[in-house]
Amino acid sequence: MSRDRTGRSPRRLLSLARAAVRRPGSAGHHRLALAGAVTVLSVAASGCVVVHGEREVVPAATRGEAARALEDFTTAYNKADKANDRSLDAGRVTGALGAIDGAKLRAGRQNNPGGNPGYSPLELSDAKFAIPAKAGWPRWFVADTAANKGLAGSRWLLVFTRGTANDVWQASYLTVLAGTDVPKFQQDKDGWAQPVTADDAALAVGPGKLSQSYATYLRSGGETFAPGIHTSQWRALRGRNASRPGLARQYIDEPLTSHDYAPVGLRTADGGALVFFVTQRYEKLTAAQGTELPAQSADVKALTTGDVKQSLTLGFVSNQAALDPAKGAQDQRVTVLGRVEGLTAAKGG
Repeated sequence: MSRDRTGRSPRRLLSLARAAVRRPGSAGHHRLALAGAVTVLSVAASGCVVVHGEREVVPAATRGEAARALEDFTTAYNKADKANDRSLDAGRVTGALGAIDGAKLRAGRQNNPGGNPGYSPLELSDAKFAIPAKAGWPRWFVADTAANKGLAGSRWLLVFTRGTANDVWQASYLTVLAGTDVPKFQQDKDGWAQPVTADDAALAVGPGKLSQSYATYLRSGGETFAPGIHTSQWRALRGRNASRPGLARQYIDEPLTSHDYAPVGLRTADGGALVFFVTQRYEKLTAAQGTELPAQSADVKALTTGDVKQSLTLGFVSNQAALDPAKGAQDQRVTVLGRVEGLTAAKGG
């Protein structure tokens, strides 16, 4: 990465970006329209497990509990979306989905404090549940549903998680796939899905390493990820955007893996895994002397702090879903099937 127009090195830029843009808190999806939110066909699998004394392998939830969790999420999500009020679904979303959702609602409330003028309720139907049997906490499961929004025939995959038996289920990941792209999961004799661990040795890349590997790939390239819209094509687009007449754009990508940002995933029938993981990135736009930065949308302005003069640093949270092949498969490259991202903060300079 070259120095920016102020002569700062990438290391210095990273320090400034971290100081300028606060890390994401909790937040959700169809509100992902904010700041270029991206949705594409996606899949996922992994599973960081923190065992709190429990040894017995049991299903993470009953199918009835999973159905109620999905219904409770949808109800809370619609209330928050209609009112532009983050407090109305704060208890039902977390992780990447929570960070994106919360930022969109904050922007929506500032621009339309009386509520969302474009509100239409989200309806999720035809729900199928992939519930892993595992020991310890946290526990989680995947809901595979149809939705009344997005492309016809697409499926919404939501990951629900909770840290203890006393917690409510919260949606932490969302990805949108074509129905034909939803993989078949391995099941035990009772129909329960099989989770993968963060350091699973049977996979080409341990799920716990995918976030860092993806951030590294976006910066430097390599052979870890298969070509596609979220890998080679995105790197090429970023390269074209890096330097335009009167405007420089610099990118910093970082992993997000702690707590509710931990990767989770399920073993697929072919021995690989569908893994959900999170990254964050910063984009610094710097205008040359005598030129102005591009106009920003109302939602971006609502999330911006400081005076925008010659530069603007944008902070994004990005939720990926990827197929991680089994070790020994003919093609060892990870395929990123989908990405949902949203702006979470911005800082002028």
